[in-house]
Amino acid sequence: RFRRLVRGVYILAGSELDLRIWLRALLLVLPSDAVVSHITAVHLYGFDIGQPWPLHFSTNASTHTRHKGVRVHRRKGRLTAYELDGIPVTGPDRTLVDIATKVGLVQLVQAIEWMLHRRMTTIDGLAAYAFARHLDGVRRVRRVLTLVRDGVESPMETVLRLMIVCARLPEPQCNVDILSSDGRFIARGDLVLARWKILVEYDGWQHERDGRQRQHDRERRELLEA
Repeated sequence: RFRRLVRGVYILAGSELDLRIWLRALLLVLPSDAVVSHITAVHLYGFDIGQPWPLHFSTNASTHTRHKGVRVHRRKGRLTAYELDGIPVTGPDRTLVDIATKVGLVQLVQAIEWMLHRRMTTIDGLAAYAFARHLDGVRRVRRVLTLVRDGVESPMETVLRLMIVCARLPEPQCNVDILSSDGRFIARGDLVLARWKILVEYDGWQHERDGRQRQHDRERRELLEA
């Protein structure tokens, strides 16, 4: 009737397992001050980045774990736990600093802009955090902040903009309202180079799979071109 998740922790055999179930199970056997951290914390916040396993936790306690697929980081500085669905997790700013040396530049900028869009942090708040602390990752966060922009609404917009910038082309504005000559709203553009009347957009799979969406996109494009 039961399935063992980790030593001493069981769940009904037919239960569906997801990230939150695994985290709750492991928190039962880790030190009482343990919090979800690093890449795992980013996944818990809702952004898929890197591999979800191994699961990362941080603690101030002196501990070693033999649980397969688990990494526990011992921290000297005091950990401040936030709660997501009752699960303790490092705060957004600390999480971004923690992953800074674990992911590539593009992924780090994606994660920062994703959290900015969801109002989990601000550019000024993250900058203040990174410049006030001496933690692994703060130097990299300070450097990439020059590439971070507010108002980005999807991770692929981040990738497109960085491709344009790294090609030494003029940097486009993000999510700009495009108006007609008489001031009427026409569309909202992902990446806009208004001076040259260039619009760059990323269309996900739904734009090709949905006939109604394709028709809407075609009409929108014709209106923009006109």
